[in-house]
Amino acid sequence: MNLIGLMGIKKEQSQAFLEDGKRVPLSIILASGNVITQVKTTDKEGYNSVQLGFGIKRSANKAKLGNGKKAGLEHTPRFFRELRIADQGEIKAGTEIKPQEIFQPGDIIDVIGTSKGKGFAGVVKRHHFKGGPRTHGQSDRERAPGSIGQTTTPGRVYKGKRMAGRMGHGRVTVKNLEVLDIQEDGTILIKGLVPGAVNSLVLIKKVGENKKFIPLYKEVTEESEEKEPKINEQQAEVKPAEETVEESVEAAASNEVQEAPENVQTAKSTEAEGVKEEGEKDAKTS
Repeated sequence: MNLIGLMGIKKEQSQAFLEDGKRVPLSIILASGNVITQVKTTDKEGYNSVQLGFGIKRSANKAKLGNGKKAGLEHTPRFFRELRIADQGEIKAGTEIKPQEIFQPGDIIDVIGTSKGKGFAGVVKRHHFKGGPRTHGQSDRERAPGSIGQTTTPGRVYKGKRMAGRMGHGRVTVKNLEVLDIQEDGTILIKGLVPGAVNSLVLIKKVGENKKFIPLYKEVTEESEEKEPKINEQQAEVKPAEETVEESVEAAASNEVQEAPENVQTAKSTEAEGVKEEGEKDAKTS
């Protein structure tokens, strides 16, 4: 599919373990429920793109209601986002897009979201200014921004000057994150942290593939659980220690019994030879 992105809801931030035992930060995003609401072409709009709808809007205006009706949807989506595509292909309005159709474990993605709002902040917190010294009579100027303008030329404050103001609640893009796993319910597990609060909207864009992909540690645990019964069966075949001791004692006793007649025969033969030697000596003396 030519589509390279989906919308999702940030559900949780946690941690996970890879197959090599490395611990990584984990972001859990629910991306199920993306629907194509409109397909734009070069013939009509002048460019190729796809409009996605996500969520359910309880009370929508006429414009959003019209988009839902044209796509043949029962419920009006809450969010709308547009993504450029190279070729329209077989994409049609009203079709639901699953995350498994676009993303695979190991893909490199960019996540776009709205950061948390932190209210009005000064230059030290907002822009990491150092502040003024405590000496030279500046007892109350430790967190002040200092001079903001120039002298006669140009005699004004430049646009974009870093000053105190409202902090956060802006569009933030975190690049080059990695997809670790995609579950059946449409939940995407991402290696790394994404912007925004819990239950906030994020946009996920695919930018490449990672050849050095390492799966999650849970696959290793499943294999070990399958191997455990085999080990138990082998252990079941091993006899208890008491039985093995009794068998060894019986075997040793049987060996002694078998060796006893041979020892008796050898003793008798030695006695007979001794008697013969004494008889020969007596005959010689006589």
